[in-house]
Amino acid sequence: MTELAQQIQECRLCEGRFAGTATRHRPNPVVWFRPSARVLIAGQAPGMRVHETGLPFNDASGDRLRDWLGLGRDAFYDRDRVALVPMAFCFPGYDAKGSDLPPPKVCGQTWHSKVMESLTNLRMIVLVGGYSQSYHMGGRVPVTQRVAAWRDHAPRVFPLPHPSWRNTAWLRRNPWFEDELVPELRTQIQRLMND
Repeated sequence: MTELAQQIQECRLCEGRFAGTATRHRPNPVVWFRPSARVLIAGQAPGMRVHETGLPFNDASGDRLRDWLGLGRDAFYDRDRVALVPMAFCFPGYDAKGSDLPPPKVCGQTWHSKVMESLTNLRMIVLVGGYSQSYHMGGRVPVTQRVAAWRDHAPRVFPLPHPSWRNTAWLRRNPWFEDELVPELRTQIQRLMND
């Protein structure tokens, strides 16, 4: 583990914030990157299952994302080739209605630029959801608009919707995503992973 990864893993900046959520959980930063990574998958924040297991995208959303990428679990979790860097390293908790809270801005402000500086071998960035797209691409543009314009950024950057089950209706309304974007994404990922 790099010194930076160790610092992030020991971070407790949000301890008070998390204690005040409906889940009242403690920080558990999920850190999954090495400087040698070729592909960055930038997401939102870990969910409860990831918080409990310490393995990023270790849930149904991760299964769907791996399918979109055309990667098996071994390749997806190969830290030497794939960096999994969310906008917040800890599960932010649930609100009183049981919905996920947004990633705390302090996490991204504290760690994200340092992580990006350490990833000196990146050749592709996959931006999963609106929070990572706003950070990496700038501005607050609707996810559908960003994803629809994927050709403007490929093959270096691929904006994706979040792979949550909540977006199943979005996928049905936008068949071009799986018909056009996903095959190109898989082609580019395989090229980099086998290079």
